[in-house]
Amino acid sequence: MADSQNPTSSPVNDPEEFDAPDDDLVTRLAEVDEDLAEQRAATLRSGLNDYELDEGDLDLLELSDDYPDGIFYLPALPVLAIVGRPNVGKSALVNRILGRREAVVEDTPGVTRDRVAYKAEWNGRRFTLVDTGGWEPDASGINAAVAAQAEVAIDLADVVLFVVDSNVGATATDEHVVKLLRRANRPVFLAANKVDDVRQEPGASALWSLGLGEPYPVSALHGRGVADLLDIIMEKMPEVSNVAKQEVGGPRRVAILGRPNVGKSSLLNKAAGEERVVVNEMAGTTRDPVDEQIELGGKVWTFVDTAGIRKRVHLQQGADFYASLRTSAALEKAEVAVVVLDVTEPISVQDLRIIDLVLESGRALVLAFNKWDLLDDERRRYLEREIEQDLAHVTWAPRVNISARTGRHLERLVPALELALDSWDTRIPTGKFNAFLAELTAAHPHPVRGGKQPRILFGTQAASRPPTFVLFATGFLDPGYRRYVQRRLREIYGFEGSPIVVNMRVREKRKR
Repeated sequence: MADSQNPTSSPVNDPEEFDAPDDDLVTRLAEVDEDLAEQRAATLRSGLNDYELDEGDLDLLELSDDYPDGIFYLPALPVLAIVGRPNVGKSALVNRILGRREAVVEDTPGVTRDRVAYKAEWNGRRFTLVDTGGWEPDASGINAAVAAQAEVAIDLADVVLFVVDSNVGATATDEHVVKLLRRANRPVFLAANKVDDVRQEPGASALWSLGLGEPYPVSALHGRGVADLLDIIMEKMPEVSNVAKQEVGGPRRVAILGRPNVGKSSLLNKAAGEERVVVNEMAGTTRDPVDEQIELGGKVWTFVDTAGIRKRVHLQQGADFYASLRTSAALEKAEVAVVVLDVTEPISVQDLRIIDLVLESGRALVLAFNKWDLLDDERRRYLEREIEQDLAHVTWAPRVNISARTGRHLERLVPALELALDSWDTRIPTGKFNAFLAELTAAHPHPVRGGKQPRILFGTQAASRPPTFVLFATGFLDPGYRRYVQRRLREIYGFEGSPIVVNMRVREKRKR
């Protein structure tokens, strides 16, 4: 594998130096004969048989053969939500399942993080893990808080894992949540946590009284019993999520995101032409997402008005914490996100975090700069500088300058949404993509690292929504070179408004 730390290449070959657009590449690709390109791609594909490929590689290659030109989608991952009272060990269990320390774990009850959803894998099965955290407003309000948390989890999840502290036993709060879980049309598993050895197992057996079936004794801290429990959960976990799956063929789903009080609800009301959502100057008035079918620009859209994502989630009041959970759920179900920014205030860390959340989710992105009618010349100059510095990583996202309050330029939102969604749906045929890679690497080969030069063997688009590409290579490609490939993809094929994912599979030749 190439050594990415060894700077043996000349500056000319440094991918960070490839800033000037290679207009000649556009011309050369336009002249490529499509039939010849397909034949060359087939030859490159057959050449991969000389390399060590795993089952995942073969499945991917078969998929690209089956869908040479059409759009296809990676199925939505099933969702496992973990719920329970504060300090029963939910975050420790999340970390154990993930196999890495992601969730914040402290002895203080109710410590929560900004992120609530993680990508996880068990025995080859990939799924989304939702940690509903432990939020405790005060001792008297705990019943309502945990019940609200359970309701959110049921909305989000295909399967619910209810965690109880076996050393404490079933509490009134636990029994309150059990009533909700029994009514839910979801598989529910009961984890009796903190069973560190056989001597503590009688405490787990006592939890049969909750009426949720068998309590599974586990120790999130030591890992005891977790693997067995996951095996059982996987038997009930659907292959494709029933709650987060994309709706294909219906009105396109638009999530409206932004900090509290940037004008999300006003935008929805103005688009709908009536007061659909409560608008109040107090930040965070909106709590639950409201799905509305609205005709805009001659098309019907499904708009989701989401509660604002708050700064420092672990200090939120309860309603705001659950609002941020629901925001994540809405984004999972959306196809394109409109991130609303208030131009009268500086672009904040919160704004950037929300944009990053969209990028992580792989959804299409439109930036709506709201309150444009309140912008003066001095603030405009500062805003331009902020956009140049803080939003450089999303220069590809369509921008619209609007006033949600007055409706000014609201009509510009529709072409921006259509452009982003068209990009999100785009598929490049395998022949064209490999012709692009061949021309690209011929003009600018990967730099030599540690005396070796990684070579791209074959490329294919693994999925649309978002456009996801896989490169088979003989060695690790520098991050700078992968960014170069992404940038040239945008310059040649557009992709305005859509993130692009470029994954890499390093493969070695078969031993004779």
